[in-house]
Amino acid sequence: MEIWINPQCSKCRTAQGELDAAGVEYTVRRYLEEPPTAAELAEVLGRLGLEPWDVARLGEAVAKELDLRSWGREDADRARWVAAMAANPVLIQRPIITADDGYTVIGRTPDAVQDVLSH
Repeated sequence: MEIWINPQCSKCRTAQGELDAAGVEYTVRRYLEEPPTAAELAEVLGRLGLEPWDVARLGEAVAKELDLRSWGREDADRARWVAAMAANPVLIQRPIITADDGYTVIGRTPDAVQDVLSH
């Protein structure tokens, strides 16, 4: 299992606590220090079944600088979003937890963490 975290994020710390309490082994990826490539991000989005604009943190300063809210949300826009998120990983919603079988969730709630644990 792998979890992408920002250690400053309370949701990430809570998710890690739940994984620890469950006694599972997992790898921590501090995705701000070790950003995913565009290909990795596209792969995670595929496993999540979401589009990049679905997991973008639009309240971040860089999102405002890039004016992400005005960007298109069509198939043709996907690569632009993924490239922006790979270049600015703070835009990626967190934590993202991937089970060994590839099942992936955004673990912002206890239910989401339990979902990946029970999968």
